[in-house]
Amino acid sequence: MGIFLNSKMPCADYRQTVLETYFVDKSALIKDLIPALGKKNRYFCITRPRRFGKSVMANMVGAFFGRAADARELFDQMAISEYEGYEAHLNKHNIVYIDCSQVPRDCNSYKQYIDRIQNGINRDFAEDYPDLDIDETAASWDIITDIFQKKGHKFIFIIDEWDALFHMPFVTKEDKELYLLFLKSLLKDKVYVELAYMTGVLPIAKYSSGSELNMFLEYDMATRKKFSEYFGFSDQEVDRLFGIYQKETENPEISREELRFWYDGYCTAGGKRMYNPRSVVCALTENELSNYWTSSGPYDTCHQAELDDLRTHQRASSDEIFYYIRNNVEDVRDDIVLMVSGEPVPVILQGYAVTEPELKTKNQIYSAMVVYGLLTYENKSVSIPNKELMDKFNELLLNNDNLGYVHRLAKESQRMITATLAGDTKTMEEILKFAHDTESPILSYNSEIELSAVINLVYLAARDRYRVEREDKAGD
Repeated sequence: MGIFLNSKMPCADYRQTVLETYFVDKSALIKDLIPALGKKNRYFCITRPRRFGKSVMANMVGAFFGRAADARELFDQMAISEYEGYEAHLNKHNIVYIDCSQVPRDCNSYKQYIDRIQNGINRDFAEDYPDLDIDETAASWDIITDIFQKKGHKFIFIIDEWDALFHMPFVTKEDKELYLLFLKSLLKDKVYVELAYMTGVLPIAKYSSGSELNMFLEYDMATRKKFSEYFGFSDQEVDRLFGIYQKETENPEISREELRFWYDGYCTAGGKRMYNPRSVVCALTENELSNYWTSSGPYDTCHQAELDDLRTHQRASSDEIFYYIRNNVEDVRDDIVLMVSGEPVPVILQGYAVTEPELKTKNQIYSAMVVYGLLTYENKSVSIPNKELMDKFNELLLNNDNLGYVHRLAKESQRMITATLAGDTKTMEEILKFAHDTESPILSYNSEIELSAVINLVYLAARDRYRVEREDKAGD
């Protein structure tokens, strides 16, 4: 058993997940993979925002198919056990598992990074096939091809966080091209590949603009229906977890409606709403509502140095959002005001845009924010999915003076709420007159939506203490 070939790690990691109090069975995903084994369309790439269960699912796939560890006790009680192919495939396959987020010690070059993977694969195969006298200096694909020729053995490849390399500071454009060539050489049209299951945040199509990885079928959350129910939690799943929470927690502090308000709102291509899974589990475990997902690290770590620079002049909690809009603040700031007030904004989704060196058009900016989970996409429009993200957009409006008049109006919101609670109508009139006289292009007397957005803006500070809801659109 090696680090890459037939490793015990996926099963061990998945076992820890299964033992968690707030575990959700997503094993039905496996039944969508089994029919593809050995077929032409056997390459799957599933892209989701960070912390949406990609690695958990990759570990699950490895634990089920891999022969390194007996996982029957894990899966016998799960949904996949009722599938007709369960017995035929449980722990019956050779697995090559590559976690692309792992790097060698003191890594500062692409060569160090890729050598760890390729040398590790070669070493594992040499140890597992001692009778073949394998040359460990050869290319991995040549070694595995030779094994197939002599033994007839095939392998399932599981590649987790395939795009992690693109987030590393030492990687050059040439390195990225070499990396794509490595993946192509290892996987494409190789008869020894029984199945390839790959996860990541970034879309592969942009980076693989030629033919490098065009064998993969790519499934994102916004435009592809298949696999959508396996990433994120549905209402029914959260209902069950909330029932466990009420039984297991001595003094439960969270209501079911609060969970929905804080963490629901992501829309799949099939029209279903999904909860952020990490945030739900953290909230129930800690018995406290908080910004668990948005505080778990930068949305796009490939821009970490630039984000660190932004932190020198604005608050860290909203700098990641500002990073995406900073090249076109004038065009997007009014849309942000509308979204903060609860209105969707039309967009032509461009998944590839996330990989552009500079995001300039509104479509590029919003498309990137959808890919990273900062916005959700539904009915050809983007919106802010829930309170967890809404808090960060509020902070952006309140703390970033690059937003011009929008920031100035938001800054007046604390004075506005104080005046309102005190019945100080003179101050309220003064602030509303300031809003009326500002250069705001969204303020027009023939649009209820835009007027409502301005009112939301001048009361933005109220969101710290109150739950702000829009008036029902009843026509009255």
